[in-house]
Amino acid sequence: MLDFMGLSFVVLLSAVGAATIDSNRVEYDYYKYHPMPEISKWMAQIQQDYSDVVNIVDYGFSYEHRTISLLKIGLNTGERKKAVWMDCGIHAREWIAPAFCQYFVRQILQTYKTDPKMEEMMKNMDFYVTPVLNVDGYMYSWKDNNTRLWRKNRSPGPSNCDCLGTDLNRNFDANWGTIGVSTDCCSNIYCGSKPVSEPEAQAVTEFVGSRKDDFLCFLTIHSYGQLLLVPYGHPNFTAPNYDELMKVGLAAADAIREVHGKNYTVGTSPDVLYPNSGSSRDWARFQGIPFSYTFELRDNGTFGFELPEDQIQPTCEEAYRGALHIITYAHDKTFNSAVAATAATLWTMLLALGVTGTTLM
Repeated sequence: MLDFMGLSFVVLLSAVGAATIDSNRVEYDYYKYHPMPEISKWMAQIQQDYSDVVNIVDYGFSYEHRTISLLKIGLNTGERKKAVWMDCGIHAREWIAPAFCQYFVRQILQTYKTDPKMEEMMKNMDFYVTPVLNVDGYMYSWKDNNTRLWRKNRSPGPSNCDCLGTDLNRNFDANWGTIGVSTDCCSNIYCGSKPVSEPEAQAVTEFVGSRKDDFLCFLTIHSYGQLLLVPYGHPNFTAPNYDELMKVGLAAADAIREVHGKNYTVGTSPDVLYPNSGSSRDWARFQGIPFSYTFELRDNGTFGFELPEDQIQPTCEEAYRGALHIITYAHDKTFNSAVAATAATLWTMLLALGVTGTTLM
C-alpha cells in the first residue's frame, strides 16, 4: 500500500510539473509582428510540436552570415513528392508578409488531421515555407524608426558607392537588369552588380533550381497593393500558360473577396503595377514551375508598409483562402490527371489483352 501511495505521489508530482511547464509556455500571437529572434524560436517550437510532419531546413546564409531557414511540411511517404514553395520577407519593410507565412503554417498544420483534402495534399506534396528570406534587412528594419522602411538586403554596393543593399527581387536571373531597375546602388531598386550576385538570391536559386521539376507552385508574398501578379514583369514576354494563370488567379481573387470583401487585382506587373525584371516570380516560371505568383497583400496605400496589427488577422485570413485556391488547383490538376492517365493506360492494356466490359462482367 505504501509502495502504491509512493508511486502515486511521484506520478502526481510529475503531472503537476508538466502542467506548470505547459502553463509557463506563452501562446504564440499570430496577430502581432514578431522580430527575427522570436520567429526563429517559433520555427523551432513548430518543429518540436509537429515533429512527424515538420523539419527545419537551413539552405543558405545572408550577407551578414545569418542562416536562411525554411519549414518543410508534409507527410513522409518514403517517395519523392511534388512541392509548393512559399517565401515571405524578401523586402524587409513588408512586415505583413512574414506574419502571413507564420499564419499559413499554423493553418495547414491545424487542419490536415481533420480536413481530408489537406491531408491528401500533405501526402502528395511537401510545403517549403521561408518565413523571412531577407533576414539581414528584416532585422535592420526592426532597429529603430529610422530604419523601419528599409527594403533591400545589407550587402555593400560597388567600391565607388557608399550605400548598402541590393533589391533581392531585382537580382534573379530573369531578364535581369533590362527594365524597372536601377544601376544606382543607392536606389531602392538597385539590381546588383550581376544576376544572382546576392547570397539570399543564390540560396533560393540553388535550392529551388535543384528541385525545379518537383515544384508545382512558387508563391512569393509581398505588400502592399492588393494584387495577384502573374509572370512576366517584362512587357515583351508572355508566360506560355498565361490564360490559365489568369483564370486561376481571378478565381483566387474571388476567394479572397468572399472572406472580408477586399478586392485584389490580377494581372502581369506591367499591366496592373509597373514593368520590372529580375524577380523571383519570373525566374521560377522560366525554370518551368507552372504556377508562379506574387501576392501583394493589404492595403491600398492608407498605411502602406506600416499596416496596423489589427489588420493582420483579416489580411491573413483572406490571403490564405487565395493561396489555398491556387495550391489546390495545382494539386488537383497534377494528381487527378495522373489518376486519369493511369486508368487510361490500364484500360488500354486490358483492351490489348482482349478484355472488354462484357468479359469483365
